[in-house]
Amino acid sequence: MKIISWNVNWIRAVAGKWFKEFIASENPDIICVQETKAFEEQFLKEVGEIEWYNYVWHTWTKPGYAGTAIFYKNSINPLDTKNHFWEIEHFHEHWRLTELKIENLRIINWYFPNWWQKVTEENMLDYKLEFYDKIIDYSNKITSSWENLIILWDFNIAHTEIDIARPEDNKNSIWFLPIERNKLSEYLANWYTDAFRQVNWQVKDTYSWWSYRAWARPRNVWWRIDYFFVSNSIKDKIKDCYHLTNVMGSDHCPIVLEINL
Repeated sequence: MKIISWNVNWIRAVAGKWFKEFIASENPDIICVQETKAFEEQFLKEVGEIEWYNYVWHTWTKPGYAGTAIFYKNSINPLDTKNHFWEIEHFHEHWRLTELKIENLRIINWYFPNWWQKVTEENMLDYKLEFYDKIIDYSNKITSSWENLIILWDFNIAHTEIDIARPEDNKNSIWFLPIERNKLSEYLANWYTDAFRQVNWQVKDTYSWWSYRAWARPRNVWWRIDYFFVSNSIKDKIKDCYHLTNVMGSDHCPIVLEINL
C-alpha cells in the first residue's frame, strides 16, 4: 500500500496547477491532504472528480481555513469513513479530521493547530496541548481494540534537533518548544512509531516545510513537521518512508509511506 500525505496549503491553487497529474504520476492507493481551505463544492466545480478515486472531505462553514480530505482508489472498499468526531468534543468542529477504515486498519488524517489561529477565545497554547491529549486518547482507544493504525498529519512540531535546520536558533520558537516536543514524545511512547525515523534513523537535512521567505527552500533551511505514525503492531511492515522534496505547489512537500499490509 502506498499512502501520500500532503499539506497543500489551499487545494484549489495546487489543483489548478497539476494535482490530478501528480496523483496519476505517483499512483497512490490513498492520498491525504491538509489545509484544503475550500468547500467540497468549490473543489468539484473548479477541478472535478479525480478519476479512479473516491474521497471523504471535511470543511466547516468558515471559508479559506484549514480543512482535510482523503482520496482513495475505487478498488478500496472502506468499512467506514468519518469527517465528524463527536467524541473529541469541540475539536471536531474545527474541520481538522478525516478518517478511513479498511478491514482491521484505520487511517487518520489530522491537521494540528498553530498558536496564532484564533479559532477560540482560549489561550492557543493550552488549546494546542489539549488537542494533543484528545488525539492521543482517541488513538489509544482504537489500538486498544486491536485495530492497526496509521496516523498522518501536519503536526506543526519539529520533534528532535535533527528535524530542524537550526535547532539552537529556534529553541524558544513555536513548533520547537520543549512542552510541544514532549507531547510528540508522549504520543510515540503510547506504542507508536515515526515511520520516517524507522527507516531513516539518523538522516539529517530532510525537511517537509520551508518558509516562503529568505529563499529557505533552495537553501534547504527549515523544518520536518509532517509525519506518519504507525501503531507498533505494523511497524515491521514498513517498506519505506520518504519525502518528495522536488514537488512544488505548496510550502510543504508530500511525504510517502510504503507499507506491506
